[in-house]
Amino acid sequence: MDTYLETERLALRRFTADDADLLIELDSDPAVMRYLTGGTPTAPEFVRERVLPKILAGYETWGGDLGLFAAHEKDGGAFIGWFILRPEPEGPLDEVELGYRLRQAAWDRGYATEGSRALLGKAFTELGVRMVWAETMSVNHGSRNIMEKLEMTLAETIPVPSDMEMVQGSEHGGVRYEITKEQWEQE
Repeated sequence: MDTYLETERLALRRFTADDADLLIELDSDPAVMRYLTGGTPTAPEFVRERVLPKILAGYETWGGDLGLFAAHEKDGGAFIGWFILRPEPEGPLDEVELGYRLRQAAWDRGYATEGSRALLGKAFTELGVRMVWAETMSVNHGSRNIMEKLEMTLAETIPVPSDMEMVQGSEHGGVRYEITKEQWEQE
């Protein structure tokens, strides 16, 4: 496994062309997709033809330093989901999004915080990132709690994208959290 980043319990790696089934399985769980699609699974052909090729192309665009990374437990190697550390498509490379999507079996085990904290460290110490941001629905208290544990600050409320208006709680909008390198260094 070509490891991108290790934590105490996790190993993150770049996805490969052989990983479609991992992504399909993750996106087929209605609970995992609750705050993204209202629980509707992502179609397997969409994952194979659009999602995975876009992930792989991102590694070329950003030299393998940024993108979506498969997360596995170091003890046993189970796939638990993915983490993201990447800029907007046309955005500056020193402002990147932090996020994750984890299998239910990995929930409430501290993995989201552990992986995100390690990615913040890598972003600010190795990748020349100036600011990291994360967005979620206002009603997604689990993700908001993790952002706050990471000492990210609530920057603004945002509208929910039109393709997410069917998601329960979308009427409350979304939130954007941010942390700068200077803020991170003070923690």
